[in-house]
Amino acid sequence: MKNVTHIPVLTKEVIDLIDPKPNENFIDATFGEGGHSLSILEKNGPNGKVLGIDLNGELIESAKSAIQEKGYTGRATLVTDNFANLKEILSKNDIGPISGILLDLGISSWHLEKSGKGFSFLKDEKLIMRLNSDENGMTAYEILNTWPGEELETIFRLYGEERFSRRITEEIMRERKLKPILKTFHLLEIIKRAVPKYYLNTRIHFATRTFQALRIAVNGELDNIDKALPQALDILEPGGKLVVISFHSLEDRIIKNFFRTEAKKGNLKIITKKPLTPLEEEIRTNPRSRSAKLRAAMKYLAPRG
Repeated sequence: MKNVTHIPVLTKEVIDLIDPKPNENFIDATFGEGGHSLSILEKNGPNGKVLGIDLNGELIESAKSAIQEKGYTGRATLVTDNFANLKEILSKNDIGPISGILLDLGISSWHLEKSGKGFSFLKDEKLIMRLNSDENGMTAYEILNTWPGEELETIFRLYGEERFSRRITEEIMRERKLKPILKTFHLLEIIKRAVPKYYLNTRIHFATRTFQALRIAVNGELDNIDKALPQALDILEPGGKLVVISFHSLEDRIIKNFFRTEAKKGNLKIITKKPLTPLEEEIRTNPRSRSAKLRAAMKYLAPRG
């Protein structure tokens, strides 16, 4: 299989829905490696702009060369920040009326393959899992080694939707009395011991949900989505599009409920009655896209009576 280091998920669907026109402005609130933004910048010239936001300064810096190569430097503003601060970021980097906002809630391939922060169970790395560039702050190893068992079990069950959350927690609690759990392969072995044998050969890797739960807890990801969605709706011009790609059911539920609530209030129109998912061809090319769900809505053109 070809190298799939950086393949933006559902790019065609994003562009079809967000529908960039010449000279319109957009926010890519989860810029990552910039794939979606580059596709927007291809279509919103000659004067349309993109405000790209990402928590990780290394990703922002590395994307600047791609922006420069394409000749988009004057039309792309890149900011290292949390999309939960959307309004504040825009007030400091005003690019004009906003015709569309994209939130791609999946983590970048860079985090899994190059960050060295323990996001992937395929590499033996220290369990940090911070999406930002900060050296200080919450880490996955801190959670694993210091949080009470009840809290660990709760995050595995709620954030990871892990059916064996209790067994995994009990094994973690036993292990950490013997020695600290600091690296990915150590955690992998603990999970392997905790779950039934049949669970080791299911379609989804047996450690996926536990690692996901830790990442969400470290970064406060669900809270960030809750904070960002109302801001995005306020920022959009009437007729502007809000496009959100999620990768697990908790994220998708927050987005679906927000869209339904605001649609009932008459603030937006839901474009995707059911979430769009990748076609088989995209999943073959980029297996990480398999769990992606895209929802889109449009801010009403005028106040509803």
